[in-house]
Amino acid sequence: MKTGGQLIVEALVANGVRRVACVPGESYLAVLDALHDTDIDVLVCRQEGGAAMMADCWGRLTGEPGICMVTRGPGATNASAGLHIARQDSIPLILFIGQVQRDAREREAFQEIEYRRAFTEVAKWVAEIDDPARIPEFVTRAFAIATSGRPGPVVLALPEDVLTQSAEAPRALPFTPVASHPGPSQIAAFRERLERAQRPVVILGGTRWDEESVEGMRAFAERWDLPVTCSFRRQMLFDHLHPNYAGDVGIGINPALGREIREADLVVLLGGRFSEMPSSGYTLIDSPYPKQTLVHVYPDPSELGRVYRPDLAICASPADFIGAIGDISPERPLPWKDRTAAMHAAYLGWSTPPETGPGAVHMGPIMNWLERNAAPDAIFTNGAGNYATWVHRFHRFRRFNTQAAPTSGSMGYGLPAAVAAKRLHPDREVICFAGDGCFLMHGQEFATAVRYALPIITVVVNNGIYGTIRMHQEREYPGRVSATDLTNPDFAALAIAYGGHGETVTQTEEFAPAFLRARESGKPAIIEVKLDPEAITPSRTLSEIRQSSKG
Repeated sequence: MKTGGQLIVEALVANGVRRVACVPGESYLAVLDALHDTDIDVLVCRQEGGAAMMADCWGRLTGEPGICMVTRGPGATNASAGLHIARQDSIPLILFIGQVQRDAREREAFQEIEYRRAFTEVAKWVAEIDDPARIPEFVTRAFAIATSGRPGPVVLALPEDVLTQSAEAPRALPFTPVASHPGPSQIAAFRERLERAQRPVVILGGTRWDEESVEGMRAFAERWDLPVTCSFRRQMLFDHLHPNYAGDVGIGINPALGREIREADLVVLLGGRFSEMPSSGYTLIDSPYPKQTLVHVYPDPSELGRVYRPDLAICASPADFIGAIGDISPERPLPWKDRTAAMHAAYLGWSTPPETGPGAVHMGPIMNWLERNAAPDAIFTNGAGNYATWVHRFHRFRRFNTQAAPTSGSMGYGLPAAVAAKRLHPDREVICFAGDGCFLMHGQEFATAVRYALPIITVVVNNGIYGTIRMHQEREYPGRVSATDLTNPDFAALAIAYGGHGETVTQTEEFAPAFLRARESGKPAIIEVKLDPEAITPSRTLSEIRQSSKG
């Protein structure tokens, strides 16, 4: 006989869980008690949204479900921001929520929410466990659903009395991963289309990648001399300095690359859904009927043909598909070799930052310095905002699992993700980029970094505004500023108050020594970069956007 709390933890151990992010609550004290007797690393966070984002980052970097535990009501609704990220980004995550006791349900008891009604839109499966004897069944199913097909978040609600009740239950066993191998006829059809192409392009995206599949894709691209691109915030899937790399397909795409995709005669979507942001509002590939021949490789049949009708649909994960194409090679001279080289050259030009700009701090030289001084395996994290352009356009990702950023455009993600990444990879440098608005969405998790002695380096790009919204505002309603100005703390002093290291950069040349001091401190660090709000994009100022809108 074991309590429901013990059975939950036993199932986690059986499924290889190594860490849990949580904010404690009285509704699941029995689970916290059971965790006391295990080696599972419990990371205590300061807000449930941050905890869920940490679990998302673990799922993102490992491919295993990230685990988050929160209390009912406000704890659960706080965590919903992380659920939405995991849903849109296809990240495996399991959120355990304490729930009111069974005899109080449907009375709007203290902090009661019916999670099946509340969270179905942002989770693959939402369930409540009514019987402690069925806990192994529900947890095993949660792992299977979170990782199969298109990965995503699962929610399990745990009534408080179920967790304290004892029951006999079967011994928990690990879930069985589901593979999806393409058939020989599909591989032959793919090869046939590739052989006929004159202007192919490959767009990598999505999840369910690993080191082996990334390396296999590189080798395949080399054999066929294919131009390879990466979807929005999936840039670590291909080495940016490899001669086959043609750029990222995201917000503010290189216009030359956009033309190449529109004019391609074969587009291979591998691993991703190609949703609104990477598709430039569904304009790079027409929906529902693309002009280009489309091969779409995706691990979930419900996504194939949902937005784009493919000429060839292959239901397979990236790893399974790349394993199946590993032996095929071209049997004729390839007509696109010069085009691939030209596309790479265009990317190098596009990803070279400007040296100057408005104000005393110029982000271009800062990014150039980071390119020279950050290790190839350094992990970059960020949330959302115009500041992120400096990372996504000008940082050249070289290796797999060096990027953690939300395709859902959720602010506040970067710092919790950095905490999780450093906890997962203590031997690697972790650099978080955040705007001043973005940082304060989950800035309190800096205290978590201090508590666990995680020496992340956070670069807060402070321009005193909600920059992306101000940019849109000046374009649509020029000169009519409303609700986009910010009043900020001294971020360097804030870092010191938390027990970390703080630096303030007011001149470009101050950044390099500030970064080195932050690195040498061995503490979690914040480097506040005071950027002129006019430097809203790498190529246009706020005033230029305003004037062009008036014209």
